[in-house]
Amino acid sequence: MANAGRRSAARLAAVQALYQMEVTGKGLKETRAEFESFWIGTEIEGVQYKNAETAFFSDILTGVVSAQGPIDRSIDKALAAGWPLARIDSVMRAILRAGAYELKERADVPARVAIKEYVDIAGAFFGPEEAGMINAVLDALARQCRAAEFSRE
Repeated sequence: MANAGRRSAARLAAVQALYQMEVTGKGLKETRAEFESFWIGTEIEGVQYKNAETAFFSDILTGVVSAQGPIDRSIDKALAAGWPLARIDSVMRAILRAGAYELKERADVPARVAIKEYVDIAGAFFGPEEAGMINAVLDALARQCRAAEFSRE
């Protein structure tokens, strides 16, 4: 699998791990170890999980957990008035958090690539309206933290 495909799989795994942590209350170390050992690249109940770039997966997961407060505040500012992050579906929260982290901390990944990847993940779980909301929020965040990438338009 090409590096891009492994990174896509890592993003999806990070979103799933963040969701699992929120729902089950499991900690970072336990969740990361579980995903790296039992989910990534394995078959579970007839579903083949793609091989992912584990270092990238771990960076997103660890980064979101360690900076969740500032990440959540930046997402809250980008959301429509009256829709704080706490009111958003837990899977969408995981997508937004992972996307926000990547936009803020992974300058090696073009903003448009990160946004598209997380919109695609949203599309796998939700309809076009929710994917559009993910796109709008991440685009607003990207224009704040990576203005130079958008000024070349």
